Amino acid sequence: MERLGVTETFAGISLPGHLHTKESLHFATTFPFRDTDVLIVTYPKSGTTWMQEILTLLFSDGDAGPARTIPNWERAPWLEQTYFKEALRDTGGPRLITSHLPARVLAPALQRARPKVIYVARNPRDVAVSFYHFHRLAKFLPEPGSFDAFLGRFLEGSVQYGSWFEHVKGWLGQRQLLDIFYVTYEELHQDLPGAARRLGAFLGRAPSPETLRSLERHCSFAAMRDNAMANYSLIPREIMDHSRGRFMRKGVVGDWHEHFSPLQSALFDRVYREQMGGVALRAPWHVA
Repeated sequence: MERLGVTETFAGISLPGHLHTKESLHFATTFPFRDTDVLIVTYPKSGTTWMQEILTLLFSDGDAGPARTIPNWERAPWLEQTYFKEALRDTGGPRLITSHLPARVLAPALQRARPKVIYVARNPRDVAVSFYHFHRLAKFLPEPGSFDAFLGRFLEGSVQYGSWFEHVKGWLGQRQLLDIFYVTYEELHQDLPGAARRLGAFLGRAPSPETLRSLERHCSFAAMRDNAMANYSLIPREIMDHSRGRFMRKGVVGDWHEHFSPLQSALFDRVYREQMGGVALRAPWHVA
C-alpha cells in the first residue's frame, strides 16, 4: 500500500506518511474554518471515535441512520489527512471535523474563525497502553517493540504524533483564546448522558430525552465495537492487520494496571509530575 513505510515530519513531530503528506498538512494549517464548524481534537487513543459517534447522534437528533451507514471518517473527516478535501461535505450546517494536530499548528487558523473545539483527554497511562496495541495492529505505524521500550518513547515524546504532555498543555493553553469544550474519556465513561447534555448546551443543541436514549444505545462500547462504520473493520488487512487485534479493543478505564510494572508506574509518575506540575488540568486520574 502507498507510503506505508514512510514517516512524515511536520512542525517537529513524526506522522505516518500513509495518511499525511507535506501538502495535506500544509492545507490543514491554512484551512478556512467557519464559525459553524465543530472540530474534535484528541491525542491518539483518547476517545476520538467515541466523540465522533456522540456528535453524530447529537446532530441527527438521535437518528442512528448516519452512524450505521456512513463511515466515521466520512462523517467527521480528518483535517490533516490526504483525503480531507474530497471527504468534507460543503453543507450549510455544522461540519464535523477531526484532528490529532497540536494547538501550536492549528491555533492561528482557529483564532481567525473561532469554530467550536471539543478536546477529549484521557489518562495518559491508558493512552500509552492503547497506543502500544494500536501500533501492533496498524501497518502504517512502526513496530512498537516491547511495551517497556514503547513506554520509554512515549514518555520522551518521540512516538508518532509527538508528546502527549505537550499536546494536552498546548490545547489547554488555548482555552482563553478559542471556544473550547474540554472533557475526559473517564467522564464519558462515568456519565455519558450528563456529558452529552453538557455538549449539547455548548453546541446550542439541547438533546431531548429520546435523543439521549438513542445516544446511550448507539454510543456504548458494545454497539461501536460491532458497528462496521465505527470499528475500522472496513480497512483492508494490508493497512490494519485485524488478526493482531481489534481497533475497539477494551474501551475500559484503568487497563494500564494490567500492563505497568511498579518500576514503570513510578517512572511514569515522576515524568508526569515534571511535565504537568503547575498545569491547571481537571483530570480524574491520580498521580502519586
